[in-house]
Amino acid sequence: MRFGAVVLAAGASRRLGTPKQLIRICDETLVERTVRICREAGCQPVVVVLGAAADQVRSACSLDEAVVVVNENWQEGMASSISRGLSALDPGVEGCVITTCDMPAVSQDHLRRLAATGELTASAYAGRQGAPAYFPRSVLPQLAALCGDMGARDLLKQCPAIPLAGGELDIDTPQDAERAFELFG
Repeated sequence: MRFGAVVLAAGASRRLGTPKQLIRICDETLVERTVRICREAGCQPVVVVLGAAADQVRSACSLDEAVVVVNENWQEGMASSISRGLSALDPGVEGCVITTCDMPAVSQDHLRRLAATGELTASAYAGRQGAPAYFPRSVLPQLAALCGDMGARDLLKQCPAIPLAGGELDIDTPQDAERAFELFG
């Protein structure tokens, strides 16, 4: 099965105070780490969606193994970044994983398990379902039509889910970054 990945890395990181995409864990930035994990999971292509700080991220990161696109409308919310990323996917993929760059617990094994279902499948953590998630090709038009900052949350509420240990840690604040360094650094 051939599946791609869309890595959402367009946000402004306001609560963190610095671009989260550039936080380093084990000698690689969060966005480099996410691209590597997607590639190791078998995702092809890996599309990285940048927005705020796009020039800074491009100049500081090695993203040669990814298709990098910029969402000029990143302020409109996550849905616009998802749509922008999907537009850069190869139309021949059977589906794609949507993930963010700020979730250090995500592994290549977890992404493979999501994609292996072949159906809409979310990650489960902290009593909810969310990203990363696998979307089969049949759902991609519905995903591309989303609006606002909710992302795919409504699509993922009732679908099957695979537990992601530590998935509740996403790096939004300096305290989150410290916790990530303790666990993964």
